[in-house]
Amino acid sequence: MMKTISPGQTIGIIGGGQLGRMMALAAKEAGFKIAVLDPAMESPCGQIADIQIVAPYNDQSALEELADVSDVITYEFENIDYEGLKRLAEYAYLPQGAELVRITQNRITEKAEIRQAGVPVANYIVATSIVELKACIAEVGFPCIVKTAYGGYDGKGQVKLESHADLMLAAPLFDYGACVAEAYVPFVKEISVIVQRNGNGETYCLPVGENIHKDHILHETIVPARVSEAILTQATEAAEQIADHLQLIGTLAVEMFVLKDDSIVINELAPRPHNSGHYSIEGSTISQFHQHVRAICGWPLRKPVLHQPTVMVNVLGEHVVPLSNAISKYPDWSIHLYGKEEAKTKRKMGHVTILTNDLNQTLQEIEHSGIWSE
Repeated sequence: MMKTISPGQTIGIIGGGQLGRMMALAAKEAGFKIAVLDPAMESPCGQIADIQIVAPYNDQSALEELADVSDVITYEFENIDYEGLKRLAEYAYLPQGAELVRITQNRITEKAEIRQAGVPVANYIVATSIVELKACIAEVGFPCIVKTAYGGYDGKGQVKLESHADLMLAAPLFDYGACVAEAYVPFVKEISVIVQRNGNGETYCLPVGENIHKDHILHETIVPARVSEAILTQATEAAEQIADHLQLIGTLAVEMFVLKDDSIVINELAPRPHNSGHYSIEGSTISQFHQHVRAICGWPLRKPVLHQPTVMVNVLGEHVVPLSNAISKYPDWSIHLYGKEEAKTKRKMGHVTILTNDLNQTLQEIEHSGIWSE
């Protein structure tokens, strides 16, 4: 049964990274207290939390401590211990449940659920060894992409095969278990939809974002996505269909490919706020983080409306100094830094959001700033 969590009560967050931090900031605006479980002292979320529990995510006593101090529990990422989360749900209020994590942390179960939801997904096969992959690769053909079932993000844990000659490139992936081989999708754009749903089935999607990647890491999200109205409708309907199928409570990011024929193919799911939804903090009438808090707390949801065209740009470790030196030149930029101590190359350190009346001009301004130059 969906409970209503009131201001003054405590939201527990498993995971202390930037998503937890922005979730916590949104919750604090509404008067909630925050408890966070993370292995690192002074994590981005821990810096602003009322209660810090420093322990591994699968530490059962730490999870029990989090349950003791929290009125509702959520999580900021999906690569947490499913069995531990399942046990936690038996004695703590975890409205999202553990099943969504089980589904989305394994590409095999994730793709099966997308198919069952009745939305398009690239043709794929499952193989448990390189021998099995060789035997059934004809079902997807070449080129194809082989991905580990577990783990992998920002392009890690996968390899593209162009022909039979490349097959052995996939062999090391099977050291981590079963793999998925997907037919390569010749897409023209990548888009994502953040869909959010509460326990009463009330559902809203954020405006669709167009995603630009560099080195498999999200670089920019452009909103609204520069696609046809037909694609915007298909994308939103597909995300809502998946959310209903999964009986979602909270947030689900649905990443998609746009094809030349004005159709879509679902790529991946993430059961949490997502990098491509950060623009919504300034760009929308409600951010993905505020809406997530409302959803897990049993509050009615608000309809997100885009204020004006918006661009979000990721700030990686190598961009922090150039950005800091350029702040005085760009008064219209909203700058978010996550409180991470060490600015490592390719590490997500923050983001910049720019509301604009001229997307092309703003994209040129970002390029000409030199901050994100190679």
